[in-house]
Amino acid sequence: MNKDIATPIRTKAILEKHGFSFKKSLGQNFLIDTNILNRIVDHAELTPESGAIEIGPGIGALTEQLAKRSEKVLAFEIDQRLLPILADTLAPYSNVKIINEDVLKADIIAAIQQEFANIDDLMVVANLPYYVTTPIIMKLLEDQLPIRGIVCMLQKEVAERISASPGTKSYGSLSIAIQYYTKAETVMIVPKSVFIPQPNVDSAVIRLTKLDQPAVKVQDEDFFFTVTRASFAQRRKTILNNLTSQLEKGKERKEFIVQALNQAGIEPTRRGETLGLEEFARLADALLPHFRS
Repeated sequence: MNKDIATPIRTKAILEKHGFSFKKSLGQNFLIDTNILNRIVDHAELTPESGAIEIGPGIGALTEQLAKRSEKVLAFEIDQRLLPILADTLAPYSNVKIINEDVLKADIIAAIQQEFANIDDLMVVANLPYYVTTPIIMKLLEDQLPIRGIVCMLQKEVAERISASPGTKSYGSLSIAIQYYTKAETVMIVPKSVFIPQPNVDSAVIRLTKLDQPAVKVQDEDFFFTVTRASFAQRRKTILNNLTSQLEKGKERKEFIVQALNQAGIEPTRRGETLGLEEFARLADALLPHFRS
């Protein structure tokens, strides 16, 4: 008999045993396909010496596969109701630690120092709740965690935005923010039929491999991201119009914006979606002297 958690029958039995009901507000969708879970873990390229950090373990379906292939799993679960279920389903695995905390508020670096003191290879592997996917990924990257990368399941549309190239419809400030820190690839498309309850959209698995250095060198990271966000504020507008209307005191400093665009070798009539990371880096550095607070 297959003992894996991620089968329709076993998942249903676990939920019934504990009288668990799904909370829509927490974006809970549990995977019921072991093959897909195994492929997700494959993409993380874990070894028996690796550590895995999971976010939103649910009833432990992915946690179980991670525990089988790594030295230790640390999972953050916000829903207190799932703690007794996880204690039950993961009882066979002594290498799993569950922290009942919102990962967005957690001190992940402190948790890593405590739980993975002797482990050098760390990966985040997660089926992320769709309503907070972007804030979670950005926190993991901005906190400069000592991880090799992230393999996570998220909404297919968000995955497309994360790995998009300049000039495509999906390309935007999110693509730039994530590609600044990582090499981003969509590695799998996952149909909605393998979840309980079924989400309204298809999912995708992305792999983000952390770069040793950011993809481009900029004088001021925060300002670089301010410029990229401003450049996509209204996609149909030219970069000059977006920067003029979105940057603080942009209207007063329009001549400086034109000057900076020329200095960076960017036509003011171009749209933000046509610029690559290198061009945005040159532009942010050219604008900085005129907008430094």
